[in-house]
Amino acid sequence: MRLVACLFALLLPAPALAEDLHTPWDGLLARHLSDHPDGVARFDYDALRASEADVAALNGYIAALEAARPSAMNEDDAFAFWANLYNAVTVRLIVEAAPERSIRQIRPRPWSIGPWGVDRVTVEGEPLSLDDIEHDIMRPRYQAALVHYAVNCASIGCPNLKATAWRGETLNDELDAMARAYVNHPRGVTVTERGLVVSRIYRWFRVDFGGSEAGVVAHLLTYAEPELAAAIESNPNIAGHAYDWALNQP
Repeated sequence: MRLVACLFALLLPAPALAEDLHTPWDGLLARHLSDHPDGVARFDYDALRASEADVAALNGYIAALEAARPSAMNEDDAFAFWANLYNAVTVRLIVEAAPERSIRQIRPRPWSIGPWGVDRVTVEGEPLSLDDIEHDIMRPRYQAALVHYAVNCASIGCPNLKATAWRGETLNDELDAMARAYVNHPRGVTVTERGLVVSRIYRWFRVDFGGSEAGVVAHLLTYAEPELAAAIESNPNIAGHAYDWALNQP
């Protein structure tokens, strides 16, 4: 009898796998994020705003993340969770507030320098701002330097928004690829006769990159392609910093 039951069970269709938590984010990125010849990925906030279905999908995705338990995830899955949440909430912020030029135009209070300090979501009962996610959760818990290549602040000067959702199983390779892409783009490092002009990220968060100019240079050399690495080594002086706060839109 047990053998018959086992044979019957084998004939039943396998249960469908539950949809991956981040599948909706993949779809939104596929529809609205595009590569441009200058190497800066652009997100079409206007197109998403105009689509009721995609606005609903974005809100539904963020709600699903709020209902999740990152404390029960392994380290890589939790990193991916927080990075995706940060990026999705930032996109929703731009869609809802519709700033003309820059995310810094969104000022919840007259003295605000931007929208990052206001609570936007609640995860495991904890109200969280974008600052909380980046600076209180991600940078202290994970390899801080790489966090900066995972989160996107809707600006040209920022490392690109990744074209697919972050996932734990591919996290390390994709973080490496995103770091290489940024370091080898002029936004990350530009070589001049006076020395290097590097992203202000490496100044604002120098503590995450070794705490000194030498530490920043060592970090850059970790990801620089051979030609850029040779140029950095020939004149490792950091002569200046740059950052473009314009929206990363088409």
